[in-house]
Amino acid sequence: MSISQKGDALTFDENLFIVSKTDLKGRITYANDFFIEISGYKEKELLGSPHNILRHPDMPKAIFKLLWERIQAGKEVFAYVKNRTKQNKYYWVHAYITPMTDTKTNTIIGYHSVRRSPSSKGLSVIEPLYDKMMKAEKESGVQASLALLDTTLSQLKVSYDAFILSHE
Repeated sequence: MSISQKGDALTFDENLFIVSKTDLKGRITYANDFFIEISGYKEKELLGSPHNILRHPDMPKAIFKLLWERIQAGKEVFAYVKNRTKQNKYYWVHAYITPMTDTKTNTIIGYHSVRRSPSSKGLSVIEPLYDKMMKAEKESGVQASLALLDTTLSQLKVSYDAFILSHE
């Protein structure tokens, strides 16, 4: 089987990819078979639903703010994301999200995401950071969480992209 479970945590083989496409508002327009399988939803439940149907409450809103700002500006983004299944299980992914553009008009027409299994090395760094960001959000809001991320990156002297890619 391609998905393993330990408690509420799901993991999957590093050779498998979760693929989805969304419209400009983040509504799912395509989900590959593995995405459907791991999410626990039926295809008809996913298509047309907002991608945040999978948002786990442990995920800092600041990460999604950063993600949306980047892809709406036409840039690609990598991120670690904790998702929640229909059955309230969870799984981590290392996501690559990129805008899809109409080649004739050069305008963004949607978003494409490919996600793979994250490394344990990456999660050992990301989970504590996200925990700190969540505490900052609960105490002082999303801007405090973003400030904590910026401070962390500044102390490490790396960009967000370099930080994420160095923990694959």
